[in-house]
Amino acid sequence: MKTILVTGGAGFIGSNFIKLMLNRHPDYRIINVDALTYAGNLENLKDIKDNPNYIFIKADIRDRVKIDEIFTSYDIDNVVNFAAESHVDRSIVEPELFLTTNIIGTQVVLDVAKKHWNLKPNDKYCREYKSGVKFLQVSTDEVYGALGATGMFKETTPLMPNSPYSASKASADMIVRAYHETFGMPVNITRCSNNYGPNQFPEKLIPLMINNCLKDKDLPIYGDGMQIRDWLHVSDHCSAIDTVLHKGVVGEVYNVGGNNEKANIDIVKLIIKTMGKSETLIKHIKDRPGHDRRYAIDNTKITTQLG
Repeated sequence: MKTILVTGGAGFIGSNFIKLMLNRHPDYRIINVDALTYAGNLENLKDIKDNPNYIFIKADIRDRVKIDEIFTSYDIDNVVNFAAESHVDRSIVEPELFLTTNIIGTQVVLDVAKKHWNLKPNDKYCREYKSGVKFLQVSTDEVYGALGATGMFKETTPLMPNSPYSASKASADMIVRAYHETFGMPVNITRCSNNYGPNQFPEKLIPLMINNCLKDKDLPIYGDGMQIRDWLHVSDHCSAIDTVLHKGVVGEVYNVGGNNEKANIDIVKLIIKTMGKSETLIKHIKDRPGHDRRYAIDNTKITTQLG
């Protein structure tokens, strides 16, 4: 039985991924490790909590002893690392939390995986690993920085993060890459555009606007609201991660995008129209520091190479 360790699996994307994997691969065992911080919610997984192939363990990915214990107990084959502090606004107020979780936490899991997967873990020159193992780092298009009015992010676009959050994710990506280049660790990195869908934490744009519309509260829009994002349904993102896990060429990065660019203000107006509310609810507020103007993903590589 293949055993997959999913870190941060009680969060928005992680919980959707676990449910997709148990449905697609009923013979796989999923170990979900989550610290259950503010954005982690086991209610997201209540419909599969009794599945015999699903195990939840409350733990912080920075806890090396606990992560090592999990690898020893469950003979982990793959890691899909979702665990991260991910809200840009919070990273502006509390950058240290983002750096320790997103960078050090990723390095701890990488290090434990290398110890358990490498055929000669005490030999720094050994680049041979158990058959079928892989570490998949789930990242974000925000590591690339911001685009002008034209162009798209490719996997070869230089990393130029503009917030403490995106800088921490870019750093984690570099650590993952370094473990591949230095130690031969089998890895992949995926970088996705903005996700939406069920169980998203209500501080994010779409659920925040829906909740506020339901309560006839102000709809706060940063600046002029013309920040453009490429929107991707979470189920499509999870399907892409599953594909990269099974078919991705070791060491490669894959962008995951929806070719669906929308300005934030247009998303908000669409929600207002759909819910039969008035645009008078819109309240423009001071833009946040370092707010990237436009993201757009070129998904040619994953589309042509992995189908």
